[in-house]
Amino acid sequence: MVNLVNLEDVSKSHGVRTLLDHVSLGVSRGERVGVVGLNGGGKTTLLEVLAGSEPPDSGRVSHVSDLRMAVVTQRTELAEASTIRQAVLEPLGFAAEHEWAADPRVRSVLGGLGITDRGLDTRIGTLSGGERRRVALAAALVQELDLVVLDEPTNHLDVEGVRWLAEHLTARRCALIVVTHDRWFLDTVCTRTWEVVDGRVEQYEGGYADWIFARAERGRQAQAAEDRRRNLARKELAWLRRGAPARTSKPRFRIEAAEALISDVPEPRNSVQLLSFAKRRLGRTVLEIEDADLRVGERSLLSRVTWRIGPGDRIGLVGVNGSGKTTLLRLLAGEREPDGGRRLRGQTVRLAHLRQELDDLPGDLRVLEAIEEIAQRIVLGKLELAASQLAERLGFPKGRQWTPVSDLSGGERRRLQLARLLMAEPNVLLLDEPTNDLDIDTLQQLEDLLDSWPGTLVVVSHDRYLVERVCDQVVALFGDGVITDLPGGIEEYLRRRQEDLDSGRGGGGTTSSVSPAGGGKSAAAKATAAEQRAARKQLAKLERRLDTLTAKEERINDSIAEAGSDPHRLTELDTELRKVVAEKEEVELEWLAAAELAEG
Repeated sequence: MVNLVNLEDVSKSHGVRTLLDHVSLGVSRGERVGVVGLNGGGKTTLLEVLAGSEPPDSGRVSHVSDLRMAVVTQRTELAEASTIRQAVLEPLGFAAEHEWAADPRVRSVLGGLGITDRGLDTRIGTLSGGERRRVALAAALVQELDLVVLDEPTNHLDVEGVRWLAEHLTARRCALIVVTHDRWFLDTVCTRTWEVVDGRVEQYEGGYADWIFARAERGRQAQAAEDRRRNLARKELAWLRRGAPARTSKPRFRIEAAEALISDVPEPRNSVQLLSFAKRRLGRTVLEIEDADLRVGERSLLSRVTWRIGPGDRIGLVGVNGSGKTTLLRLLAGEREPDGGRRLRGQTVRLAHLRQELDDLPGDLRVLEAIEEIAQRIVLGKLELAASQLAERLGFPKGRQWTPVSDLSGGERRRLQLARLLMAEPNVLLLDEPTNDLDIDTLQQLEDLLDSWPGTLVVVSHDRYLVERVCDQVVALFGDGVITDLPGGIEEYLRRRQEDLDSGRGGGGTTSSVSPAGGGKSAAAKATAAEQRAARKQLAKLERRLDTLTAKEERINDSIAEAGSDPHRLTELDTELRKVVAEKEEVELEWLAAAELAEG
């Protein structure tokens, strides 16, 4: 079979660091390849060299003639002044509405990525970073292609969007090369896995489960392999075989050896033991909301909801983007008050909240000093770790621990933020998208730490693998004013969302609610003509406010770039940026509510 793309003896360096060292590989028609490896290890560079946007330092890259290829990386940019219609539909030659509406692929892509709901005449310059990434992804997927190259396409999608993308890519006949840290996505979509490590590209058959089997077998054969990594692989295998056997595709390695490797591995966590720890540390009352109302602008997120979170509860919170998950976490953390009802917090609760925004970090300290500033050691259940050991588990090897905090990348600053939270030994953890900017090895380390977590945990994440691994209960916000318990987990959430979409409700579940909803307007109720006119006026006002906030956000980002390594100035700008981003998110939620009302 002829390869669409070939790399022959390719090398590529950045500065003195070699990212690709005499790499030879190819991608054939219909092959779907997942690319994994440590952050900064060369995954994005490999994609850019394959796509031809970056030349190799040596070696040869060849494409078949007339190759139809689309590339969406984290550096893909769209024209600020153009509209979504111009970016996505005009390159296809669609001028009229009925032309693109008659194309099932275009309809599926625009609907699956939430582009239609945003409005095709919306200017790119008014969109958030996540929305721009979805538009760039849509512009690629609407085309007829031989090869799609994607870098972290799931980062700005909710659980529902990730499933849609997986089904879409699996159904297409084109080849795929994708860098992703979403392990469920890797296992569902990919037929091969490439691991970029130390300048090499190791190739494996199958998706994530097969790659883990291969790594464990390689560690078994090479006794000199790193003990810590091997132990992680053993624990991961135990989870794959016991917790979710359906994920394991046809293994092509020595299954008998793998089974022997995991035969004596305990369950990922001892739930009875951890619950006993949690009750001793927390008592009976942890976090409760009673008859709580929660609103953003005119939109009601919760209506007279009572929800009790007890000692040792491990809860995953899911919902579509904009459903109010982050706002609910802020309510639980005490960072905002309910609009009605009350919030209760146990006297022994020591709470830590990992927000999506970067907290203030001491730029004048080094990484290890910033962690030891909180504490020297941490105890997680029966596990005791020094600050240096925790830093290493969260992606800071010994040499990197003496890096100044002001020199860290965004992903490294987030890992440091998480390390400082854990070092404070809280007994209640609220995590908002903790997997952002983490590579798979660091994700495994984080899950290993959370397995030993002897407290209460509430996680918001689009990474369904993490939610299924570390949480014992899943609840959802369906937009109907209540918190809905899902005994069937993520699969039940996706099934009920599909049922709602098929029935035209588009909203939420109707059973198994944590508490009854009281009062309020039915989601299915039609808006009057007067309400629609008022909503359209409100939309225009909100769009002007979004333009102002977007411009302000860009100015602050420019100032951050100019501030260089001035830690005091960077701290001030970061605080100002977080306030602007938070206000922008609330305005966007108000915009969504007004748009729904305007459409009737």
